[in-house]
Amino acid sequence: MARIKIVLLIVLILQNQFVAAQSGKEKNDTGATTKVPFDGYDLTWINGQNRQTDFPLVIRDKEGDDVATITAFTDCYYNYNFNKPIDNTHTISSSIGRSNEFTFNMASLGIECNYHHAIGRLWLQYGQMASIVSALDGSLNHGRNTSLSNLQYIREGAAGYHFDKLYGINIEMGFFLSYMGLESYVLNENWCYQRSLLCDLTPFYFSGARVQAYLSKKFKTEIWLINGWQTYNGWNSQIAVGGSNYYRPNTNLQLVANFYIAGHDVQNKPGLLRFHHDHSLAARYYDHKNKKGISQAAFSINNHYGFQTGDGVNAKDQYLLGTSIGNRIWFYHNKLAVTVRGDYVTNPGAYLAYSPSPVTNNAYTDAMNARRILSQVQGVATFDIMPTQFTTVRLEYGYRDSNLPYYAGPGGTTSPDGYITTPVPTTWRPDLVRSDSRLTIAVTFRI
Repeated sequence: MARIKIVLLIVLILQNQFVAAQSGKEKNDTGATTKVPFDGYDLTWINGQNRQTDFPLVIRDKEGDDVATITAFTDCYYNYNFNKPIDNTHTISSSIGRSNEFTFNMASLGIECNYHHAIGRLWLQYGQMASIVSALDGSLNHGRNTSLSNLQYIREGAAGYHFDKLYGINIEMGFFLSYMGLESYVLNENWCYQRSLLCDLTPFYFSGARVQAYLSKKFKTEIWLINGWQTYNGWNSQIAVGGSNYYRPNTNLQLVANFYIAGHDVQNKPGLLRFHHDHSLAARYYDHKNKKGISQAAFSINNHYGFQTGDGVNAKDQYLLGTSIGNRIWFYHNKLAVTVRGDYVTNPGAYLAYSPSPVTNNAYTDAMNARRILSQVQGVATFDIMPTQFTTVRLEYGYRDSNLPYYAGPGGTTSPDGYITTPVPTTWRPDLVRSDSRLTIAVTFRI
């Protein structure tokens, strides 16, 4: 009897090892075994990742194979700026553009296909955030046959082909969401509604071509050939080069390193080279989703360094250095969550900074002309209610401080009465202050 038990135990162990060896693999449309990267991993906790696990809008062919997935997303918010700017304009943010009023931030509808190795992706977008981000792209002034009114409504669009080599290789060309920084363009994928200071200063999209190579179940690397730093078009004749690397040794740890090299991203300065690097660590240190108390906990650290050099510019005068650290705790089967995050960034030369006002006669411009260094800090506290994986209600408090006048004060940054139709006297200056605070409530839906 003992020998029979030992034999049965050995058979059971061998069976488990066989099943483990087959994990991370599936059959492709020819019946061959295909390796699947990050198979079995729970990535829904990671800052910047979609927390959906169910995708109900799936199109299948006659054989029952998935052909495409349709996704819809809406995002609305009410933001209260305690400075109460007269023009209701919330400045220095690509996430939040208005204050003291209800705002429809973004609607997006997309379809993603990966059928018989063919890759197709089209995401459309409409709303305030699309205008904020796209309006920063001055490369559209380079030449003709291009228009912001046509391009800003495409959130992402690409075509390509998948090769069953290693754990998968994708070659694509089109318009992609960026991988610089830790956080996502889609705000409900981030732990906080307002992005970190660092991620707000790095690209949200690229135009070009890329190769994605999944070298193992745990590691993905990408190489990009792109027009430039968050541009639809190119500033000069050179093509920029970039890359991204994701290493996930297990379901509770993610390491990321991104690079942007040889970007010539300033008008009429083809010799001005831009370099940017960021790396991040995200770790889940507690995971008990069945508990009504604390059900999950994780932290993230994102660091950035970049500079410009050439064409009379010294990297010591124009560089960026900063970090963002966040911690998130989930409660009640991950239906509730609290996040606390702190950011710091210094940007001598302010080559990546937003302009606080279209009126250039202001205190910030004076400081830049005097070659002052721009440094900022930000603190954010967020409370999320997530009754389903498709809905999030978010309450968030944020505070920002700068060493220079940089944020909108009560007088606003548009005109004396806050309207763009009002003539601006040459003596009028935007009301810029060194700090602001806000309270935001946002509701997002995604399916």
